[in-house]
Amino acid sequence: MNSGIEHYNAVIIGGGLGGLTAGATLAKFGKKVLVLEQHYIPGGCATTFKRKDYVMEVGLHEMDGLFEKDTKVDIFKFLEVDKNVQFLKVPELFHLKTQKSEFIFPHGIAEAQQALVAKYPNEEKGITRFFKLINGVLDEIPKMPRERWKQILLFPLMPLLFPNIVKTSKSKVGEWLDKNIKSDDLKLILTANILYYGDDPYNLSLLYFSVAQASYIGGGGHFIKGGSQQLSNYLASVITNNGGQVLLGKNVNQILVEEGVAKGVVFNDAFNTQAISAQVNADVIIGNAAIPLVADLLPTDYNERVYKNIGKMEEACSLISIYMGFNVELKKFGIKHYSTFLAGNYINNLSDIKENYRGDWSNKTFAFVDYGQVDSGLAPKGKTFAVICAADYLSEWENLNEKEYRLKKEKVAQLFFKRLESQFPGICEHLEYYEVGTSKTIKRYTKNPKGTAYGYAQTVAQSGLNRLNHFPEIKNLKFASAWSFPGGGFTGAILSGFLTATDLEKNTKWKNVNPQNIEDKRIVKLIDKQIIAENTLEMTFEKPTEFNHLIGQYVILRLDQPKYTVLDMPFRSLSIVSHPSEPTLRFAMRISESSFKKSCSEMNFSETATIFGPTGHFSIQDDTKPIVFLVSGIGITPIVPMLKELEQNKHTAKVCLFYSNKTLESAVYHKQLSELQIPNFDYNLVQTGIEGRINREVLKSKIDDVAKCDFYLVGTSEFVHSMKEILKSLNVDEQNINTDDFG
Repeated sequence: MNSGIEHYNAVIIGGGLGGLTAGATLAKFGKKVLVLEQHYIPGGCATTFKRKDYVMEVGLHEMDGLFEKDTKVDIFKFLEVDKNVQFLKVPELFHLKTQKSEFIFPHGIAEAQQALVAKYPNEEKGITRFFKLINGVLDEIPKMPRERWKQILLFPLMPLLFPNIVKTSKSKVGEWLDKNIKSDDLKLILTANILYYGDDPYNLSLLYFSVAQASYIGGGGHFIKGGSQQLSNYLASVITNNGGQVLLGKNVNQILVEEGVAKGVVFNDAFNTQAISAQVNADVIIGNAAIPLVADLLPTDYNERVYKNIGKMEEACSLISIYMGFNVELKKFGIKHYSTFLAGNYINNLSDIKENYRGDWSNKTFAFVDYGQVDSGLAPKGKTFAVICAADYLSEWENLNEKEYRLKKEKVAQLFFKRLESQFPGICEHLEYYEVGTSKTIKRYTKNPKGTAYGYAQTVAQSGLNRLNHFPEIKNLKFASAWSFPGGGFTGAILSGFLTATDLEKNTKWKNVNPQNIEDKRIVKLIDKQIIAENTLEMTFEKPTEFNHLIGQYVILRLDQPKYTVLDMPFRSLSIVSHPSEPTLRFAMRISESSFKKSCSEMNFSETATIFGPTGHFSIQDDTKPIVFLVSGIGITPIVPMLKELEQNKHTAKVCLFYSNKTLESAVYHKQLSELQIPNFDYNLVQTGIEGRINREVLKSKIDDVAKCDFYLVGTSEFVHSMKEILKSLNVDEQNINTDDFG
């Protein structure tokens, strides 16, 4: 071990569910664990985000099982998840609505079988065979040995000991259903939620489908109160409470390998490119990141050998999610079910499913999840958070520029809203907020190849014992994710993490280590706060070491000990008000009743926050041209340091600031702006309560030649949109219009 380099029992690359479960399990076993996650929150797809009044669930519709046949029950008891995270059972598995009919799929094997036989009495034998098969697989899976030598010894007895696993291991869902069931409508019901696993019943492993579907039907679907972030946060706390460390916003860029053995990793800050890289060593390295990404971290010779095995493996489909906040409870529109699948037209048999998922957006089958059907904790009383979800593919988006991407997302959203409105008339009138997340979004936040949330596709060749859990070429490097054994989804990732951790606990020669926690230099103290305008708070923090920001950038500010957490997240993206030359970091925000803002208002001096950043690319493009700032409200924050820079540089070209506020008292930094000594500066405070909004006539009268100016727009999305429309009407070239890339 090199002097000065900390040594852990386990370093985990990635803080998704698989990595967090592996880390929490090893930490409970007494091992010293370090998790390095590139995002500023743990959880991967098991996360939430805040928009307006809503906590928006990223990836969880419903979690399967949590009954006597579900291995997760024992895992959750061991980790004490059951005592710290609340699971809510949803009313039924799903509600399917097609052109021809509809069906409510109940929880419980017996109940589901009875309901299906009642609807399709001529298919009783096939229905019975179906449930016997999937239930049999679920019963046999826990008894199946994982050790390779035991599998070899038992191989001759497999058909006798594990008949259902043998039957399903080389079969595909569609093929089995075609052989055993005649009714196409029944087959479509049995696979209505196939997008939980993949996009093609004729490519989906029957083994994987049987385990997952039997668990969903037998134990029911469940949602986590407050969102899946609650589970991720708890697992992270198990690691830290047992002597481990979870470092967020850290990017692993190299796995160190010596003579075929993984020895350590090199990592750096995911946001601050000027921060110095660090090395840590470990007994074992666990890859929670996507397997291809783990391979890319290896030395070249190992990378090339590994890609001979994984280069031809197929990724699963991705998902598009439209996150929606409604200002009413959706029961008002006759919505009675938690999860409703609205089938596209012309889906008559299983072979139509894949074509539909890859086809026209206006006809894609989609799921509509009304989280208000349970006490989800995602919206205030009288409001509802809901999601539209459908199959998606990165090829739809990856070659679009920013404008094309934005326009296409809006077009797709409106197509889905039109279909939702046709089912529930009047519902879209109460849509208060929406946001579209695509496969490109998933790739942005997780870096997953193809933007998939599921890892490798659950084909016959990539399921069961065929699924990877390590690279044979490298010792002490294991996997724990949706990409590895046993497979995708929340349950798959959790099982992968637990199985990897328990295998390592048994088979690793652990060193007796006691590493010092790595100092997180991004943790800073609050040193001042003050009300600087009506309903506006300015906070001043220490500046982290190695922190050098550019004018116009922002950070993600996370409160380390927030006093309030209800219906909120403990962080916000905040523009940096302070100039880079200042020794501290200043941020300003409007005060509200949100938990984050209340926590900020009541924060005591010397309490800490963590700074993730700097990030963003909003800056002055050409400081030789005339500049016009169109700003509303708290949007002034990134403009203040820009103006300070122009003042210091004695900028001579014309600079106009149009600053819109309802009143003089709400104008943030008004006195400071009025006193700026920029040679050719024209400051226009627009009090909308008296003068009305910034309009075309005002701009035309105040700006000599709009075609020669660069415009910088900051404010609410409505404000920015209206300003863009005005500038377009004045024939301003679009390339001369710059908007804040905030958040």
